[in-house]
Amino acid sequence: MAADYFYEEMVMAGFGGQGIVLAGKLLAQTAMKAGLEVTYMPSYGAEVRGGTANCMVIVSNKPIACPVVSTPNSLVICNKASLSKFAPHLKPGGLLVFNSSLIQSAPSVPEGVEVIGVPAEEIAIKSGSPKSANMVMLGAYLGKRGHLSHQQAAESLPAILAERHHKTIPINAEALRRGADFALCHA
Repeated sequence: MAADYFYEEMVMAGFGGQGIVLAGKLLAQTAMKAGLEVTYMPSYGAEVRGGTANCMVIVSNKPIACPVVSTPNSLVICNKASLSKFAPHLKPGGLLVFNSSLIQSAPSVPEGVEVIGVPAEEIAIKSGSPKSANMVMLGAYLGKRGHLSHQQAAESLPAILAERHHKTIPINAEALRRGADFALCHA
């Protein structure tokens, strides 16, 4: 493969109500706005709140053949059940960002995987809303990976949020920034 080839498979997972699908959609929108190829496949249980929720996002600078992620390069995990389900499939040398506010112990992962525990709930409260923990987690992922920035994600918020929620853009942008800063300072 050429040195300029970029391909990232990511799974973000948690339970319904944590904003997993929204954060995945924001990542996809941000990558599209940056001119990258993207696939986005959300999945959630019928319960909506409290059920399972995850999304698969693939970002590349070349066309993507299949939207299904079976062995992701990166995981952003927001609850313990999702950690048990997805961590065994993470590629060696990958990245695991997990919500240490809800998952107390660092998980066992394949050798060479970088693990970052992010106290997303606490950072979200400092950002202005406990509901912005999903943005903290996405910001941490973006800060660590570096292929897109938290600023680019913040600029994409108006495109994915209903207009009635535009008042939350400053809080979400701050949560993205704080998550990225945390990942850079504590990794």
